[in-house]
Amino acid sequence: MQRWTGPHRERRRRGEEHPVQDFLFTYYSLRPARLEQWQPGPGIRLLGDVRDLAGRPGYRPEGAGVVLDAALLPDRLHRTAGFVHGLVAATAARPARYGCFGLHEWAMVYRTDRPRHGAVPLRLGPAGTDAVVETLPVTCTHHDAFRFFTAAARPLNRLQPTRRDQVALEQPGCLHATMDLYKWAYKLLPATPAELLGDCFALATEVRELDMRASPYDLADRGYPPVRIETPEGRAEYARAQQAFAERAAPLRARLLDLCTTLIECTNGTLVRT
Repeated sequence: MQRWTGPHRERRRRGEEHPVQDFLFTYYSLRPARLEQWQPGPGIRLLGDVRDLAGRPGYRPEGAGVVLDAALLPDRLHRTAGFVHGLVAATAARPARYGCFGLHEWAMVYRTDRPRHGAVPLRLGPAGTDAVVETLPVTCTHHDAFRFFTAAARPLNRLQPTRRDQVALEQPGCLHATMDLYKWAYKLLPATPAELLGDCFALATEVRELDMRASPYDLADRGYPPVRIETPEGRAEYARAQQAFAERAAPLRARLLDLCTTLIECTNGTLVRT
């Protein structure tokens, strides 16, 4: 994880901001030090020097080692697992949609003189950006993207997603739903195996790059060539990348669902592996 946490710390030390790479550390709440911390997940017996783990919540002695016992974790974590399971299972069961073309980022700067990344220029300028939003269908299904739309852009969206609609609307083609697998993974800490958390984070970093390459911002000088979704070729490129990410996210959703099932159903003394 230091591949990402190290440069982030250096930028923060220098007082620099990065519109692409800092997102997973600023929008999401997990601290870099926690991301770097290894944990085995429930039911795995750890042998050897386990003094560091022995004092953590949920761990109990098991023979010559310790094991994270899901039954000993706080009730709030089991409730969170129930919500995450319901949301992720509903998302995985729906067909993916690939027709949004990343317009959520464009809708966030529509008819405003205060874009979120004010230090980064718009590729097409304000008028050209507004024209794209007005020309293409806006079909965002993700509440946490939609809530950042400008007031002028909200009525243009075919849906008006709210927090209450999240389980009913979320679908696996959405880039933000894929990035959010990282959020749901860390919401289940300390039960989440570090490998699952790291895999979700690593995929989210790639998804974020596409998210911003398809945005109205000009990031070419930072090494992010644009996906020009204002053109048919750019929209096709975006949809192909979106589909590839949805396919890569599917096994992560399955692993996350397995973890949720363990937290919901596991009882003391089960699922112990060395």
